[in-house]
Amino acid sequence: MRRPYEPGFARRRLRLYALAVAAVLALPGASPPAAAPAAAPVAAAPQLHVAGNRLVDRDGAAHRLLGVNRSGAEFACVQGHGIFDGPADDASVAAIASWRANAVRVPLNEECWLGTPNIDPRYGGAAYTSAIRDYVRRLTAHGLTPVLELHWSNGRYTGPSAGCADEHASCQKPMPDRRYSPAFWSSVAATFKNTPEVIFDLFNEPYPDRATPDTERAWACWRDGGTCPGIGYEVAGMQTLVDAVRATGARNPVLAGGLAYANDLSRWTAYAPKDPAGNLAAAWHAYNFNACADEGCWSRTLGPVADRVPLVAGEIGENTCAHAFSDRVMRWLDGRGASYLGWTWNTWDCAAGPALIRDYGGTPTAYGVGLRDHLRALSRHAAS
Repeated sequence: MRRPYEPGFARRRLRLYALAVAAVLALPGASPPAAAPAAAPVAAAPQLHVAGNRLVDRDGAAHRLLGVNRSGAEFACVQGHGIFDGPADDASVAAIASWRANAVRVPLNEECWLGTPNIDPRYGGAAYTSAIRDYVRRLTAHGLTPVLELHWSNGRYTGPSAGCADEHASCQKPMPDRRYSPAFWSSVAATFKNTPEVIFDLFNEPYPDRATPDTERAWACWRDGGTCPGIGYEVAGMQTLVDAVRATGARNPVLAGGLAYANDLSRWTAYAPKDPAGNLAAAWHAYNFNACADEGCWSRTLGPVADRVPLVAGEIGENTCAHAFSDRVMRWLDGRGASYLGWTWNTWDCAAGPALIRDYGGTPTAYGVGLRDHLRALSRHAAS
């Protein structure tokens, strides 16, 4: 999630992360639980690939990723209090499926995955990778497509919009780092190359454009990496990460988000990395506080991208504790046949960022009820 520019919001969110927010706070105005559609037999998660501007299954049928983010594995481990935020057991996964979601985006931490010396070994290295593998198995068993994404990475950045001054992967950085990010993706891809149900989201929310006013140089940094203006560490660009994945033999679909915290796709087609597997899709994030937050901008900047490759809105949400903006985003994406995943399936309060649920049984917040009801309505329509 991109932090808004309002003073204090980012600091509140980081402080609540550090305390591992897990209190269940009822939001006033939340709608009563809506009856779920009749349970259908659980099918295995599909094996997807890119065909033109659509994700399709093995039979060639178009498939949209519709679901939620499950935050926690990007921060709990580096903060030394666990691997997930809240339960990651079968019951918690079944609750996600009960909303008629078909995908879950799982933010990861590269230092925790690689087991670097600063990470408590109880929560990093083999313990971390084993926990993520187990969670992926639970997701696919419930018919949910796992989207694994690099959320927190190494590299000291103290420029505009810096999340922290720490070199370690303890906050959101503007770009992946050459030190660890290619090794992270080589390892993740090798782990899941024989699990074709898994999708890889290369980097959460790039923002090299915050470090330089030169937009073309920011896009060049995004694709090519290297020494980038305003960023004090060697950057791994999207092409390097695609190459790291494909060098393992993995053919899983990969997502690449654009600039401005993945909200700007205006030059995505011009700078898109080359994928020898032909399995590249565009990732986009949409919040009410982003610059591109209306239908006119979406049509101008996203439309040309969605005409060429699959468009996956990896994060949608708002900081209003309601769902009017998210409803607009979903309607627009529905009209384009695009994918979207709500941020986030965690029991935080509005001050910590958009939280879909009040408990891990799936009771929605006033914000989450919009996504839940929309996914269930789509499921009913598909079944009719």
